[in-house]
Amino acid sequence: MGRLTIYKDEASDSTVVSNLFIDEYMKDANDAQVKVYLYLLRMMQAHQATSVSDIADRFNHTEKDVVRALKYWEKQRILDLDFDENKTLVGIHILDLDNLQSSRKPRGSAFVPMPASLREETSSANMASFPSAEQDVVRSFEKPSYSADQLREFKDRQDTAQLLFIAESYIGRPLTPSEMKTILYFTDVLRFSDDLIDYLLQYCVDRGKKDFKYIEKVAVNWAEEGITTPRQAQKATARYDKNVYAIMNELGKSGSPTAKEMEYINRWIKEYGFTSDIIFEACQRTVLATDRHRFEYAEGILSSWKDQNVHMKSDIRKIDDLYQQRRKTAAASEKNRQPGSRFNQFAQNSYDFDALEQELRSN
Repeated sequence: MGRLTIYKDEASDSTVVSNLFIDEYMKDANDAQVKVYLYLLRMMQAHQATSVSDIADRFNHTEKDVVRALKYWEKQRILDLDFDENKTLVGIHILDLDNLQSSRKPRGSAFVPMPASLREETSSANMASFPSAEQDVVRSFEKPSYSADQLREFKDRQDTAQLLFIAESYIGRPLTPSEMKTILYFTDVLRFSDDLIDYLLQYCVDRGKKDFKYIEKVAVNWAEEGITTPRQAQKATARYDKNVYAIMNELGKSGSPTAKEMEYINRWIKEYGFTSDIIFEACQRTVLATDRHRFEYAEGILSSWKDQNVHMKSDIRKIDDLYQQRRKTAAASEKNRQPGSRFNQFAQNSYDFDALEQELRSN
């Protein structure tokens, strides 16, 4: 990815932050969003280059977190992202908040360009750049911190009463303000229709899940898959349920997965890209190895296989064969090692003296 130099006319040893940002924008932003925006201001005034990967490393976030933060601020209309004809991010307009009310792109905005010469230089150095719009398949589904006024406005809409009534009918009780904000999130950010929200609630409740955290997780998964209608959701969930419950069964689990278990399964299928036979192999090894924390154990196996570029079961056999060869080599080396004196053998042993002392006292 190419590096972006953030600059404006004057340099300064300090970073100036608009009071409007502190008073109006910062309170609703999360940790990553605030850090990214402040860091952009700091780099702009220092005339220094940066990139998504640099920001992610500095603040211990993922590159997707950084991209989501940029898109969040673009949605809040305090910066603009500029793309070239190839839909690659080439610049950022950091808008002057004091003039924001009078103009969408005020004269006081600072532009963050990527000159052609810089693109060539960073490309040859194999630097990381902002992902293109096509490459960034994960849209920004960040859940806003809705205010009481925003919730009140949502409840006062003409078509909201029926939607909330449907939700309360499925859940079996009145919704809390937090749960109403989640419904608002479904319509406002995920752009779900009332029919799709109806099917979403029905789908989760039929599986014994009335927890809104679980419901929200399912909704975000659907949004990431581009599901916009109940018919699409029905087809996707049929395939999903088949895979999920097959994995649950392989791990000796019955019933619906918890939100955490669903997170693991989604990671194995979507992020790691493993087929069912690879996941089943990891599950079978997990069951043979442990009766507890099986999802965590299977995650360890699959994460290791991902790092070793496993794509099919033949790759696993190669890894197993290599492991056995190393064990045999180590065993042969140990057997052929010349024995030392009794003193050296004693010194080479490692003892847990604290545990030994505790054992002696108990006797």
